[in-house]
Amino acid sequence: MSRTVHCIKLGTDAEGLDRPPLPGPMGQRIFENVSKQAWQGWIEHQTRLINEYRLVLADAQSRRFLSQEMERYFFGDGKTAETGYVPPSE
Repeated sequence: MSRTVHCIKLGTDAEGLDRPPLPGPMGQRIFENVSKQAWQGWIEHQTRLINEYRLVLADAQSRRFLSQEMERYFFGDGKTAETGYVPPSE
C-alpha cells in the first residue's frame, strides 16, 4: 500500500517515497515532504547539474554543491543553478 504526502514541491497530495532517499535528517525530511514525482524531477535536474557543471561525485565540494542545490530545490526559493536545458517543443 502506498503512502500519501502533501508534496512541498508540487503543492498537492501525491504518492510518497517508499523509504528515505538519503541517510540522516535531510533524507527523513524529504521522505516526509516530497512525492515520488517531485523526487524524480530532482533526479533529472541533478543529472543535468552533474553533466553541465562536470561534477565529480568523489569530490566533497561537488557533493556539497548538490546538497545545497537539493535544499533550495525542495525547501528554499526553488531557484537552483542554471543549466542550459531546454525542454523539447511539441
